[in-house]
Amino acid sequence: MQGNLPPEAQEKLEELQDLQETAQQVAAQKQQAETELNESETALAELEDVDEETTMYREVGELLVKTDYEEAQADLEEKVESLELRVETLEKQEERVQQQFEELQQELQQMLGGMGGGGGPIGGPGAGGA
Repeated sequence: MQGNLPPEAQEKLEELQDLQETAQQVAAQKQQAETELNESETALAELEDVDEETTMYREVGELLVKTDYEEAQADLEEKVESLELRVETLEKQEERVQQQFEELQQELQQMLGGMGGGGGPIGGPGAGGA
């Protein structure tokens, strides 16, 4: 079917497919960041129940390195803050991509509707009008 589309419609369709891929990538990144955020928040909450004199270690690559309570807490707080910002940024990016997708989809539907391809509106409230 794509071979019968005019070049402009074909281009819009390819843009739609690219946006769909981008949306999937952003969603995957967001899910990963949310998982890391949940893990870090859990670790920070657990840290509250640990005596400040307890010997602690943190992972540095393949090694466990001794650390003190304040440093561990500061590192976790910084990581949580950073991940919260990352999740927020990815949510905004996800919204922008979704909006672009919907606008492009609407343009494509109008383009194809003008060709007499009676598929009907996919999600629009009405056809025609300026």
